[in-house]
Amino acid sequence: MARGLVVAAVAVVVLVGLAVVALYPRSAPLAEPGVLTVYKTPWCGCCNDWIDHLHAEGLPLVVVERDDLRPTRRALGVPEDLASCHTAEVDGYAIEGHVPAREIRRLLDERPAVQGLAVPGMPIGSPGMEVEGRADDPYDVVSFGPDGRQTFAAYRP
Repeated sequence: MARGLVVAAVAVVVLVGLAVVALYPRSAPLAEPGVLTVYKTPWCGCCNDWIDHLHAEGLPLVVVERDDLRPTRRALGVPEDLASCHTAEVDGYAIEGHVPAREIRRLLDERPAVQGLAVPGMPIGSPGMEVEGRADDPYDVVSFGPDGRQTFAAYRP
């Protein structure tokens, strides 16, 4: 009888473990230091434009497509109100939205004690959101982390 209980307990532990693995977002291949892992949906065009911006600025990256980025954002600690259309990770930092390449470089040079950077929403004129014939929106690059938020860089047309 005791042996049957042990077998049942082990079976429950294995099943719970498999359920956790199945629900947890699949990880991307581990990138080398300084290489961005960009998470995007397959159907987003401005994400591709932002990736083109990063390539043009010489930033190395790998792209991982996912249908739902919410689990990735949660895992990286991106607050919901800072969400945009794509998320990246580099050297332990989260990068949310249309953050300019120069601010990513500055983040990696200065290494502040923050969780990451975000450009909330999709402001016109931010990298990947250029619209011909339309005036650029002002926007901020926000740093966020356990100690709160602050403006990392301000972009004013």
